[in-house]
Amino acid sequence: MNNDQLTANGIALLRITLGIAAIAHGLLKVFVFTLPGTAGFFESLGLPGFLAYITAFVEIVGGLALVAGFQTRLVSVAMVPILLGAMWAHSGNGWVFSNQGGGWEYPLFWAVVLIVQAMLGSGAFAVDDMQARKTSANV
Repeated sequence: MNNDQLTANGIALLRITLGIAAIAHGLLKVFVFTLPGTAGFFESLGLPGFLAYITAFVEIVGGLALVAGFQTRLVSVAMVPILLGAMWAHSGNGWVFSNQGGGWEYPLFWAVVLIVQAMLGSGAFAVDDMQARKTSANV
């Protein structure tokens, strides 16, 4: 495997890992906390409850898009506000995410990694890559 292939595969690994983690967080809101329960938590923070539904949707659909490598740059950037909101929600709990209630370290890290993913693009094994190859073959 040459250097370009290693880089493309590494970018894909990052993208797929981010996607799986996002899906897991969205499904946690749906099946464990429930959407009404998550809405209640959002309201306890002073946020509108409907944002819980939008957040779960973005995490699940955005995560699926990342796993597939579909519109990776756009999806990565679109998910950053979710993580900044999570960082804000956990800001009173200190830095370390293992603190009671979870600190703001993990959401900040995740937001930065999403920005990095947006800068890197899709990498290997991505719908975006297949579309680009098909377009260039038709030219």
